[in-house]
Amino acid sequence: MSVSQLAKSIPQSPTLKLTEQARLLRERGEAVIHLGAGEPKNKAPMSAILAAASKLNPGDIKYTPADGIPSLKRAIIRYTEENYDKLVAPENIIVSAGAKQSVFNVLYSIVNPQDEIIILAPYWVSYPEMVRMVMGVPVIVKPEDGSFCPRFEDVVNVMSPNTKAIIVNSPNNPSGMMYSAEFVEQIIRHCEKKGIYVIMDDIYHKLVFDGKKTPSCFQYTDKDIESSHIIAINGVSKLYGMTGFRIGWAIASRSLVEIMTNVQGQITTCVSILLQAGAEGAMTGIQSSVESLRLQLENNRNVMLQELSSFTGVKTVKPDGTYYCLPDFRAYSNSSIELSNMLLKKALVVTVPGKEFGMEGYLRLSYAGTIKEITEGISRIKWALDPNAPNEIYVGDRKLVRDWL
Repeated sequence: MSVSQLAKSIPQSPTLKLTEQARLLRERGEAVIHLGAGEPKNKAPMSAILAAASKLNPGDIKYTPADGIPSLKRAIIRYTEENYDKLVAPENIIVSAGAKQSVFNVLYSIVNPQDEIIILAPYWVSYPEMVRMVMGVPVIVKPEDGSFCPRFEDVVNVMSPNTKAIIVNSPNNPSGMMYSAEFVEQIIRHCEKKGIYVIMDDIYHKLVFDGKKTPSCFQYTDKDIESSHIIAINGVSKLYGMTGFRIGWAIASRSLVEIMTNVQGQITTCVSILLQAGAEGAMTGIQSSVESLRLQLENNRNVMLQELSSFTGVKTVKPDGTYYCLPDFRAYSNSSIELSNMLLKKALVVTVPGKEFGMEGYLRLSYAGTIKEITEGISRIKWALDPNAPNEIYVGDRKLVRDWL
């Protein structure tokens, strides 16, 4: 069977792969703890459920405009004005099947073969693969000082005549770090001057801790939305814990949104009216669930940091937001894939190898679950790796004895 060489070169999403492995182990009755997934335990807001049901009950489920229903666009306009201090028009918005599709739509619409897209490490696993899928070249900028934030000078040094865009994800998946306002301003002002697109993946922008606030990307440009090269990506998956609704959006110039709409129309036609209605319900309903989730995540982060602090040799940078932290486990192994596989096999704990994020020797750990999952998961990891930990541990109703250290 002959298949596309490009398609064969695209690896499976490691997070989806690990989630499937965890599901299969659970089906076999194994006491698996999943510290890999960016998915909280909360329920979708009732306003989202009722709004989706209001479309389902009459049974009139039909096509929608390829770029999104007008009422959801109005909710996004209001959200953008309140959170970005930027007034945009319906024609500046395209609703897609999740922020992931929004990013892909942007890349497909702006990238020519061999165009370069700058990606800051650590990065979300899908960015480099998406760039390759549209025949672009990912250019990775990794901090030299061991931090999670490259210097502005390092970014400028990799720019070339082929640079088409830079992707900025802040707060960052997988590190949870938020780029400084100064760094974001430098990037945006330089790219606006050079005509380089800045793709701001803001999917976690309100899930930040310690009284911090994510700055609006639009405050650092003097250009209007039609002449600006800023593209803002957002959605309901993380903010409301509505991962299964798959609703995201992009905000850009009308000319670019028109092209993205043509692309999306040829691929998926439109996004389900039920899911768009649910997203609209969440955005226009009572917003207390957002703060409740944020507070829960901040508390979970604190618990995870406390648990990790008892580890011998593990270094962790305190996350500013998101669902994740990215501890340095190189004291135990320089191969994050081998380490992650060992922890799943020996301790039944799912982690994500840092190599997938451009940070070999690190593991991404999610604190989106329960306190019990966090404490027990870290306890198992410590048992499996740390010689100073007790030699025996109970996993479910089984007593395991460590015999490999």
